[in-house]
Amino acid sequence: MRAPMPNPLSAAGDGGPEVHPAAAPARRFRPRPLPTLAAILAVAICVAAGNWQRDRMHAKEALGAQFEAAARVAPVALARLPAAADWPSLRYRPVVATGEYLADRQIFIDNKVAAGRAGFHVVTPLALPDGRVVLVNRGWIAQKSSRAVLPDAPPPSGVVNVRGRIAIPAAGYLELEPETTSGSVWQNLDPARFAAATGLAAMPVVIEATAAPMPDDGLLRDWPAPDFGVETHRIYMVQWYAFALLAAALWFWFHRPRAAREGHD
Repeated sequence: MRAPMPNPLSAAGDGGPEVHPAAAPARRFRPRPLPTLAAILAVAICVAAGNWQRDRMHAKEALGAQFEAAARVAPVALARLPAAADWPSLRYRPVVATGEYLADRQIFIDNKVAAGRAGFHVVTPLALPDGRVVLVNRGWIAQKSSRAVLPDAPPPSGVVNVRGRIAIPAAGYLELEPETTSGSVWQNLDPARFAAATGLAAMPVVIEATAAPMPDDGLLRDWPAPDFGVETHRIYMVQWYAFALLAAALWFWFHRPRAAREGHD
């Protein structure tokens, strides 16, 4: 009588060879083209927007530092500055300008508000001894009850010393309709446009007067410190970078291996 054949299934428990089930085939990582392209595009756009906000933030920080540094230096004579001076580096710099006002070329910049009242900025060209002309924003004046009548704000006559700070008007401004340069009321202060309209060799900067003349002309010269908006750019920068991180995280989440998905479901 033959001996029974050993059971291979029970042999492993009795010290026999151990039998392993067939290993599951590994799932290959195959990202889908369309979602991957969309994710790359979203990340690239968000990072680019964040970088732009970062650069703007650094530029505004530099302007703020320039403003604070300018407040600590002594005034410089405008006549000593060359015509080809680096004007952006002199923004907010205190200056003293000597010359004579050209009263017949005075203009009013419309839609200026102070203390809740509508009015104008009174801008008068100052002729320097060397032939150049610089626009002086002499201050704010309230408008009259009728806009058809301009307020009376004559400049001092004769040679005057104007104390103020250098300002560079914004080159890009919004116009609802083309600016007319034939009258005394202007919507925007643009030295280049003023020079073209009058034929005067106006410098590309404006002096914001900070000291009242003698006698006082009654204009308001309360120039507020500029709001550079550094924190606004910082907030937008963080938001754009967060959007880029979110787009990348969503792409990885929906393309994780099936085993990982089943383990989390």
